[in-house]
Amino acid sequence: MESYGKILLIAMPAFLVLVLIEKWYGWKKGFDTLRNMDTISSLTSGVTNVTKDVLKLSIGIITYQFMLNHLAFFTMEAKWYTYALAFVFIDFQGYWVHRWSHAINLFWNRHIIHHSSEEYNLACALRQSISSFFELFTFLLLPAALLGVPQNVIAIVAPLQLFAQFWYHTRHIGQMGFLEKIIVTPSHHRVHHAMNAQYMDKNFSQIFIFWDKLFGTFQQELKEVPAVYGITRPAKTWNPIKINFQHLWLLISDAWHTKSIADKLRIWFMPTGWRPKDVADKYPVYKVDDVYHFAKYDTKTTPALNSWAWFQLIMLLLFLSYFFSNIAQINAVSVYGIYLYGLFVFLYVYALTELMDRNSYAIVWEFVKNIFALSMLYYFGDWFISDTYGVMIKYIVFGYIIISFACTYIFGKNKK
Repeated sequence: MESYGKILLIAMPAFLVLVLIEKWYGWKKGFDTLRNMDTISSLTSGVTNVTKDVLKLSIGIITYQFMLNHLAFFTMEAKWYTYALAFVFIDFQGYWVHRWSHAINLFWNRHIIHHSSEEYNLACALRQSISSFFELFTFLLLPAALLGVPQNVIAIVAPLQLFAQFWYHTRHIGQMGFLEKIIVTPSHHRVHHAMNAQYMDKNFSQIFIFWDKLFGTFQQELKEVPAVYGITRPAKTWNPIKINFQHLWLLISDAWHTKSIADKLRIWFMPTGWRPKDVADKYPVYKVDDVYHFAKYDTKTTPALNSWAWFQLIMLLLFLSYFFSNIAQINAVSVYGIYLYGLFVFLYVYALTELMDRNSYAIVWEFVKNIFALSMLYYFGDWFISDTYGVMIKYIVFGYIIISFACTYIFGKNKK
């Protein structure tokens, strides 16, 4: 928990700087691929994901340590080749988890957030799930466990393999020569994020592209078929928390409404997008039929609102950095402290993105967020042990709460 938080203190600003560099480069070249609200939505999604991961809000069905203890034939030391093997095994696991997440209705819910942006840029790489509460696919690391790859090696390599998937989410890098035959490149992954019929459900590899070629899911990017990004049932919101559960809610609703007992059971495991016929006819859901002629989701905005949304994002990242820097100390003071802080982060994201959507209930969520924050100030007597660093911090947080509520109220008066 604490060690991963420390890693994120380095990774988060690095990712943000790279996103801003891509924004600057696109502006300089006259090809800006980052829309303000879409970018902020992506970054807030990343915030919710890392918060959930740091708090370990998921349950392992079969843990790697269990497989290692009971099934290992050998014991490997943590040598360079052990790390290399671990990387390949994790990448193999990643291919199949990724492929099944696209293929099966229930598993699509855990991945839909990543494809929900109608842009393709470094920011959308940070759209990661909070809707996966069970670690179901650890068994795919069985080959590593049989060989005795140590748990600590897997723990080190796994986040590195994840972070290594960031760079290829860009439209500013073309094909890369011989590297196209070895690793996943921006060209390969643009195909994967596209919703064109020619590109659908292709290129699931995460680092090494040979998995797709081996298992028959590879597709080259075609000059005559420009990629169109997004999902065929558009999210139509900037709120990443809503997006994370949209598909699950549709499955629950369809399972409830269908009259077929068989369909109530099989809907969860059918191919992604499948719906019972009686429900699909009675409760139609909008779907993009012509990917070249549809309106991207957008909301009415102003330079002032754009600036405010960016300010709120910066404040969110500051709050999060404070959390990750002090997670052990907060946990020592109160066993519930870290979870209360996590709840504050989620309320923050929900309130901000509801305002970005120009939702009339944004002020309500802002009120809930700020009442919760005031309650934490009262309960702890400061902002989660902030008096350790200086008494002014709690007054700064209090001032932020007042300003945030006032500005949300002002911007909320002009709805979409």
